Order: sequence, then C-alpha cells, then structure tokens
Amino acid sequence: MTTADRTALAGARLVLPGGVIENGRLAVEGATIAGLGGDREPGDVDLTGHTVVPGFVDLHVHGGGGGSYSAAIAEEALLVARTHLEHGTTTTMASTVTGEIEDLCRQAAVLSELVEDGVLAGIHFEGPFISPGRCGAHRPDLLRDPDPALVRKLVEAARGAAKMFTLAPELPGGLDSVRMLADQGIIAAVGHTDSDYGKTLEAIGAGATVATHLFNAMPGIQHRAPGPIVALLEDERVTVELINDGIHLHPSVLDLAYGTAGAERVALITDAMGAAGMGDGLYPLGPLQVRVENGVARLVEGGSIAGSTLTLDVAFKRSVTVNGLSLNQAAQSLSTVPARLLGLADSTGSLETGKNADLVVLDSDSYDLVAVMRHGRWIVGADRFKKVAHAA
Repeated sequence: MTTADRTALAGARLVLPGGVIENGRLAVEGATIAGLGGDREPGDVDLTGHTVVPGFVDLHVHGGGGGSYSAAIAEEALLVARTHLEHGTTTTMASTVTGEIEDLCRQAAVLSELVEDGVLAGIHFEGPFISPGRCGAHRPDLLRDPDPALVRKLVEAARGAAKMFTLAPELPGGLDSVRMLADQGIIAAVGHTDSDYGKTLEAIGAGATVATHLFNAMPGIQHRAPGPIVALLEDERVTVELINDGIHLHPSVLDLAYGTAGAERVALITDAMGAAGMGDGLYPLGPLQVRVENGVARLVEGGSIAGSTLTLDVAFKRSVTVNGLSLNQAAQSLSTVPARLLGLADSTGSLETGKNADLVVLDSDSYDLVAVMRHGRWIVGADRFKKVAHAA
C-alpha cells in the first residue's frame, strides 16, 4: 500500500535487532516505522533481492562533497550533510578541526543552528585540546591545554549542541575537563593522546566514555607498556571508534578490536574530510591543505594521514565482506551503538515500530547501496523499485 504519507516495503531481507528476517515487510507512515510483518498487499514497494538495514549514524565526520564543517558556512555544512546522507548516513555529527578558540566559537554558532533545524545531531570538537606529539592533521601551533574554562567557552558557544569533545587527558586540565564534560552530559573522548595505561584508566574513571579512532593518533600496545589502547578496549564503559577504510587499520587489527570489545561497543565512523564523495585533488581541512591521491588523504606538509574519504555505506560493505561481520553486528556498529551513545536510541539506530523511518537499502549480493530513506522520505533510489501488482 502506498499513499502520500504511507508506504510499505515488501520482500526484502530485514536486519532487525532480534535477527535477520527473510522476505520481510516494513510499513512506513509519515516519518515513522508503523509496523513490521504482515502479508504483501497491492501497491507495496517490491524489494525482493535487497537488504534493509537501519540508517547509519556517524559520530565523527569533518566534511564531504567538497565541503567542510569547519568553514562556518551554513550552505557548505548542508552540502556535507547531504553528501553523507546520500551514502546512508541518516544521523550525523559535525566534527571540527583544531583552530583558534574564537574561530571554533564562530563555527559552533553556525553549526548549532543546523542542530536546532534537525540537520545535524550535534557538534564534536576534535581539538585543540590534544597532544602535540599525536596531533596528526591538526596545526601544532594552535593546540591548547584542556583548560576547563576554555572547554566551557566552546560548550557555551554551541548553545546546547555540543555532544562530544576529543581531548588528551594527560595534559594539564585534562582530567578536570573530563569531569566537567561528564557532569554536563557531554561525551568526553580520549584521542590524539600520549596518555599511558594508568592515566587512561583515570580518564575513564573521571567519565570518559569514547575512544576517538582507536589505534590512530595514540601510542601502540607494548607488552610492558599497554598504553591507552588496552585500557580503552578492556573497559566495558567505553565505546571505541574505528575507521574501516582499509587504510587507517589493517583488517586484523579491526578484528582484534571486535574480538575484545564486541560489536556492542564498537562505533564505525568515517572521520571523513572534504574529499568524501569526490575525487582526488587538493582540499582544505580546517587551516591545513590536504592532497588526496587514490582516495588516500594526506597533509601537503608532512604527509600525515588527514582523515579519510570514507562513506559509511563502504564501511558497512567492508565490515561484512572483508571482516566477516554478521549483518546484525555491522548494523550494531554503524547504527545502534552510535545512536545509543548520542541518546537517540528511542528514535533511531534500529528498525523497530515507532522509530524514525531511517533506513538503507542494499543489494543483497554485493551489499552496494541502492536507496536511502530518512524520516520516511526517499533521499535516493526511490525510482529503482517496482510496486507489487497483487497480494502474495
């Protein structure tokens, strides 16, 4: 059945919280999933040969489509959000890059309006409160110690839209900032850090609950100095971000993280910059220039990896076809876990009656993206399906 505000998708493999249903049926009314199951009816959209998964939720993304959230231009931010939406990300955070505090305040003012409009789920400040020794694609001269007063200034500039801060807890003020953020219900994430095992445990005890792109921009594991990675992996209170683009992490390292933390504690992210959804070339990343060659983004000066060109539909496909995750595990890490972390589990992150009709349609053989729906409205791919002519 299909009307202006009601439609039903039939014949697809549905990836539900309780398992995978073959030849399933999902009804949408307005912006909401109205029901699951039932017989096919004339007018249903025929999704035979397709797999439906919940819309993806990205905790960590800087840009895409040639644009950047750090530009502090609403039109450019909308371009970034739209680019990732067309690749299945129905809920997205806007991540900043290290800059002057006043510049970050201006960015927060622009982005907070898009949060109020429902385009973005919040703002993630990555930097400037990070380690100079692990700054990656952040300008070292703009880095600051995580003084709680400066952290609070950015929180206030975001007008309630600040959802996450990445900081290095070993720096002066680091643990105090973690406590302050946790007290305000804002996610404190450990990342771009030279913290050791003990200091990382202190940060977790103070309220840190996320590992920013685990393994990247932090000390590696040593047998007598386990460092932050082991501390973040072993604590059940911590959600670990992973970038599954085949560049940032070897597949076996990603497998190690899943084997230790489990899919229920992994959030797959893009960490994408402006080249996501685009081709090779030169792109800005905050105040820095990035050259993309063969899909790999590196700083023009120094050659450090500078984010990714990943989109989450590609991350989903790699997770299933390269890493061998089940469809449920992949859906957990790309949708359910990040939605829960953002406090959005009641409205999105899984295919359940009463939740937003945020979903991604994939080819069941290749796992390539075919269509995207957000809040009950087709974003891409609606013209690819036929209607059921009669009831099954």
